[in-house]
Amino acid sequence: MKLYYHPLSGHAHRARLFLSLLGIETELVEVDLAARAHKSPEFLKLNPFGQVPVLDDDGTIIADSNAILVYLAKKTAAKDWLPEDPKGAAAVQRWLSIAAGEIAYGPCAARLVTVFGAGFNADEVIARAYLILQHIETALDGRPWIAADQPTIADVALYSYIARAPEGNVDRGAYANISAWLKRVEALPGFVAFQKTEIGIPEAA
Repeated sequence: MKLYYHPLSGHAHRARLFLSLLGIETELVEVDLAARAHKSPEFLKLNPFGQVPVLDDDGTIIADSNAILVYLAKKTAAKDWLPEDPKGAAAVQRWLSIAAGEIAYGPCAARLVTVFGAGFNADEVIARAYLILQHIETALDGRPWIAADQPTIADVALYSYIARAPEGNVDRGAYANISAWLKRVEALPGFVAFQKTEIGIPEAA
């Protein structure tokens, strides 16, 4: 498989992380966002929205990070990662939607301001980040994983931008359940870290 990615994209890290957790050998193709390679005619043939990541599985092209997670779980029959029973599947889908919504417009957007100079209102997106972190902190109370008794692609989808939330000036120090959950994700066999920057505030221990 071939993954078009950027090392500072949390969306791309989701896909790279899951490929590594599954033990799938992957060719990584870095897309130069600064040079706007993601807007080139060649790349737009892969993803007309001009976004990373994009997965190329021997000619089958999958764009969108969460779609890649679902594709990989289905292709590898990794049922623990994507439950097939109605209740379990719905629980995972709920958190995938949150990853695409509240996470994207909260900790992700806050980090885009500091790392990439995005024009969001910093106070507004940081406030959104704290709101969703509190919801996740509550959801993790008394349970090790967000959607099931074992890790699922929901945990993968949420991990990257929460792990690097401090880069967007979002303090994780008050969220003990989240801190413990992050360590559980990082202890999974095949875990690959999301590249850090020196921007933002110090990370919680």
